[in-house]
Amino acid sequence: MKKAVLTIAGSDSSGGAGIQADIKAMSANGVFAMSVLTSITAQNTCGVSGVFHLPLSIIETQLDALFSDIPITVAKTGMLATSDIITTVSRNLAKQHLEHLVVDPVMVAKGGYPLLEQDAMATMKTALLPQASLLTPNIAEAEMLSGLSIKTLANAREAAKVIHQFGCKHVLIKGGHLLEQPGTDLLYDGRFFRMFKGEFIQTNTTHGTGCTLASAIAANLAKGKTIPDAIEAAKHYTTEAIRHGLALGQGNGPTDHFYFLQS
Repeated sequence: MKKAVLTIAGSDSSGGAGIQADIKAMSANGVFAMSVLTSITAQNTCGVSGVFHLPLSIIETQLDALFSDIPITVAKTGMLATSDIITTVSRNLAKQHLEHLVVDPVMVAKGGYPLLEQDAMATMKTALLPQASLLTPNIAEAEMLSGLSIKTLANAREAAKVIHQFGCKHVLIKGGHLLEQPGTDLLYDGRFFRMFKGEFIQTNTTHGTGCTLASAIAANLAKGKTIPDAIEAAKHYTTEAIRHGLALGQGNGPTDHFYFLQS
């Protein structure tokens, strides 16, 4: 029987990132994807042109509807734009019995549009991160969380130590924008580091890669893999999705979540 995995995130009208990417990536990795919508964005491959945050009551009602009916052991969060949204989601997840919570700390869209309000960072650190089995910041997000500049793997290690102190069990700093060894991700569990070396593909079809990776990790965790094994499987999947990216639009095109289904 397929495992059910929940994504709690914002909508991307272009389908390349956000809740749409999450559902595609989870489905492609063999689980049944469910969603709780937090915000609606108007965006395309060139960027975000508008955002509407859903009322807290409907976010909470979505969560109640799912957890009261369907067994959920793994969830993933994406865009939680405001302090109130983070608080609402965190409070509701704390009442559940999750085995894993994967937190993708979405802060800025690829085109530069802010997706996390300035005062929400502190709430994320205190309310959400202590519940996370795995936090998956990219370089820019890891710099904002740690307050450190990250150019090298040594910098990434120091940042991971700082971020881990916020309470998350594992920190995965993604190296797609790392100047030293781009494509190498770094996992820290509070004691040991592990590097995940990968192929860096020079392409502009990278819209939604962070959402895709975190969702694929969550799917593989639900299927019983350990965190390192889930990352390994998800990294391979995401690399191939990037390799087969779709040249849609005039900006950063999306990855192909179902690259293995060829007509």
